Amino acid sequence: MSPEFLFQAVVYLIAAVIAVPIAKRLGLGSVLGYLLAGIVIGPSLLGLVGEVEDVQHFAEFGVVMMLFVVGLELRPSLLWRLRGPILGTGSAQVLGTAAAVSGIALALGLTWPIAVTVGLILTMSSTAIVIQSLAERKLLNTRGGQACFSVLLFQDIAVIPILAALPWLAKANGGAGEAEHAHGHESALAHLPQWAQTLCTIGAVVAVVVVAHYFLRYVFRYVAASKLREMFTIVALLVVAGVAWLMQLVGLSAALGTFIAGVVLAESEYRHQLEADVEPFKGLLLGLFFMAVGAGLNLGLVVAQPGLIAVLVFGLIAVKFLVLLSLGGLFQLGWGASFIFSCALAQGGEFCFVLLGTAGGLGLVGPELAGPLNAAVAISMALTPLMLIANDRLIQPRFSKLASPREHDVVESHDHPVILAGFGRFGHIIGRLLQSNGFGVTVLDNDPDQVEMLGRFGLKSFYGDASRADLLAAAGAEKAKIFVCAVDDEAKSLEIVDLVRHEFPHLRILARATSRNHAYELIKRGIMDYRRDLLGSSLDLSVDVLRALGYRAHRAVRAVELFRCYDEESVRELAKHYGGDQATYISMARQHLENLESVFRQDLKRQHLDAEDAWDTAGPPKGA
Repeated sequence: MSPEFLFQAVVYLIAAVIAVPIAKRLGLGSVLGYLLAGIVIGPSLLGLVGEVEDVQHFAEFGVVMMLFVVGLELRPSLLWRLRGPILGTGSAQVLGTAAAVSGIALALGLTWPIAVTVGLILTMSSTAIVIQSLAERKLLNTRGGQACFSVLLFQDIAVIPILAALPWLAKANGGAGEAEHAHGHESALAHLPQWAQTLCTIGAVVAVVVVAHYFLRYVFRYVAASKLREMFTIVALLVVAGVAWLMQLVGLSAALGTFIAGVVLAESEYRHQLEADVEPFKGLLLGLFFMAVGAGLNLGLVVAQPGLIAVLVFGLIAVKFLVLLSLGGLFQLGWGASFIFSCALAQGGEFCFVLLGTAGGLGLVGPELAGPLNAAVAISMALTPLMLIANDRLIQPRFSKLASPREHDVVESHDHPVILAGFGRFGHIIGRLLQSNGFGVTVLDNDPDQVEMLGRFGLKSFYGDASRADLLAAAGAEKAKIFVCAVDDEAKSLEIVDLVRHEFPHLRILARATSRNHAYELIKRGIMDYRRDLLGSSLDLSVDVLRALGYRAHRAVRAVELFRCYDEESVRELAKHYGGDQATYISMARQHLENLESVFRQDLKRQHLDAEDAWDTAGPPKGA
């Protein structure tokens, strides 16, 4: 590892640590913070980092991971429900924007093949920036957010036919039509006939779906049984990298491929664990991607041609904004959702750089046009967070009277009011009872065998370690109301309770106490909604024992309830002394035992006095 590499890594990390918190504090969002940090350290300003193309290619893996995580959030049923917006709104945006931009380009004197190429390229928006920015504002599940996602997904799909159309446009423009590179790489299927390439492409997609649905669950179960957390992380990364490699091998979008894999795995019981394992890498690489975009901005060109760049930037944003706003009205999104939709997608995207490079290799777009377009796309991406801020502070309040009432957020199936940790002999009774009464429960269990076995009986649970904040967040802890800790490991249970109290203080915690000492520890943490393991069943059996000894039913139940009330009271009292002076604790415990015997003697005397008349005629109860 060279010192130069380490120096650049340090520069990127320091820039992120300084810029992003400042941007967040100023209300600008993390995306703009990363972009500004990249601009400052890039070759055009401080020059602390050199060539950023290699870094950008590496960081693009963050976009791939982001689409995988998004896929994990979308069950196939929800994706099927979005098929209308994806095909309708998505296709209308791509075709409408391409037509508008191409028409302007023709009017400016470009030949029609070049004009169409520019139109198709600039129709793309930034998946990374849009999804990250909407997620920070909790807008992804709104109507406007869902419309944005539908368009972005269609754009990712549209990259494939656009790449296929560029050689044809090059020939129509009088070029050779042979690309030096396509989509950043040369497809391994280029030497095959077109029909064979099509079959291989379809086969690759089918292979991803089949393997993810039928095979990976056994792989995850095998790895989970090892109890090595890092192995599960390795397998999660292997899935993402493997699918991305296969998709690029057959000439498809790596991001689209991993999205498909994520959607298939959305039904898996390991979904939340996968999301939690991939999330840190996704965030780190996305931040690096945004910084690379900022560092790659050619400020020298902007300074040399400020008028041209300004016209391109604001022209691009204005055209896309108007097209998107029109589509919002056409598809009846409502004023609020339409402005979110338009502000979020009115920029260029990361695929613009890829398509411009491919078009340049084909001779469609020369350097004199590609340079300004690249700069305009990068600047438009940097302006997106500012547009969303303007929408939040200026546009939405101004049109709030005209806007239709905001619809409820689209609630995912995992956004249940209850999260249940532990689905063993104790927890699964709670889960079954809640589900039978119509309450949604997200169940987490760290035993893969238990998850697998219960799944055979139709009891859905997810494999995952509930002592991880990222996993709980992925399971919907931000929206849940109640957290039930039914874990049988006392140390793990307390670790989970401490984490939930710290990270999600709004959750009401109800816990299983596996012993008296465990109950003491829960009380010390302020958890008063606990139930001691086996206490209820032990007392139920005690009723049967007393009845077998001759007690009447009402007297046996009375004795057990008296014991229960006093014992619970003593637990709460003794918890104050547990862990302190041992002699004091033992003395207090002995005193409570003596008091309990005294309570029963007094209660028995009271019953004898109340029943004295009955004893004169019928005699004492048998066994009294």
